[in-house]
Amino acid sequence: MEKIRPYSNVIRTLTGAGLRPTRQRLALSRLLFDGKNRHVTAEGLHTEASLSGQKISLATVYNALNTLKSAGLLQEIIVNSGCSYFDTNITEHHHIFNEDNNELTDINLEDVQLKGLPSINSCEKLERIDVIVRVKNKNT
Repeated sequence: MEKIRPYSNVIRTLTGAGLRPTRQRLALSRLLFDGKNRHVTAEGLHTEASLSGQKISLATVYNALNTLKSAGLLQEIIVNSGCSYFDTNITEHHHIFNEDNNELTDINLEDVQLKGLPSINSCEKLERIDVIVRVKNKNT
């Protein structure tokens, strides 16, 4: 039986996207791509990395997240001018954002119906449509 190294899947993911598997990318990718989809902020991922014993600067976390996004491994969801989440679910879908607890949740594409989209300039093409439904807890 072949022994699987702990970083094998992450190395394959990074190299498959054309990225060099640096120590920092490996550590962060291992936290990000653990098998379930996640929404993370750079600050939250930095804290998680620190708690797991990784010594990575916040600037490096931002750089790594933006590199992973550029490589098509993450989507960036901008919930307001000061806050972005990085989503490991790169399929087309929408989100619910709870403004009280800053929680982002996926909405299946089929659960949102859009009609009456504006005209697109002839020199442009529609890239994608992002819907963010904002909610607050009832007792606030």
